[in-house]
Amino acid sequence: MSRVSQILSLFDPATPEVTASEVAERLGLNRTTAYRYCTSLVAAGLLERRDEGGYVPGALLLQLGAFAIGTRRVINLAPRHMQALSRATQTSVVLSLWGLTGPVVSRVEENVSAIVVVSVRVGSHLPLDTAQSKVFLAYHSDQLSMGRLMANLPGPARDELRAGVERVRAVGHCSAMSTPGVVAVAAPVFDEYGICATIAIVGPDNTLSMSDDAPELRVVVDTARELTRELGGHFRPDDLGRRAV
Repeated sequence: MSRVSQILSLFDPATPEVTASEVAERLGLNRTTAYRYCTSLVAAGLLERRDEGGYVPGALLLQLGAFAIGTRRVINLAPRHMQALSRATQTSVVLSLWGLTGPVVSRVEENVSAIVVVSVRVGSHLPLDTAQSKVFLAYHSDQLSMGRLMANLPGPARDELRAGVERVRAVGHCSAMSTPGVVAVAAPVFDEYGICATIAIVGPDNTLSMSDDAPELRVVVDTARELTRELGGHFRPDDLGRRAV
């Protein structure tokens, strides 16, 4: 089962199709074994084989993905909040859900009134050094798995990420510049089971500040808090103030 998940995790917006040779190379398998796995996944409906020999996500996988997104109440409740947040901050707003090994962009509200629009493609897998990832790493219920993800990074990057995650736990939000010139300000959204999403604004670094006293940050946190309330969750960063009293 772990090999199946490894093969399926090879797909992302930049890799919509893979060949058996690519599967073998990226997972360290011989070609015969990789081909056998791909053939089994085709038979199960999880992959579909193209005439050219490549493999793409199959009908069953697409059906399950659509069902999973459809059952996430946050996807249905978020648009109104995202539109208001975009108007208030004059930025694009990104809602991300946790995927297999990191956040996946699930909805985007672009700031169409701006001359320069910063956006992110729906379906994008965000790197671990993004603001949204640090928020998920700080509040995810499976901290053992989060620790393993961070442990895979080289020493300096791992230490820097761990420090960033600890800061999120201390302040309840995250501002980061993972892409040169682009700032993201993110806060967690909780349902009754724990963190279910992150909501973030993104914009050029000459218009969006990473400061803790930036007015846009307060709007992001207030939006995350209100969405959490509608989902019946508990906004855990609020506990920070109570502990400080």
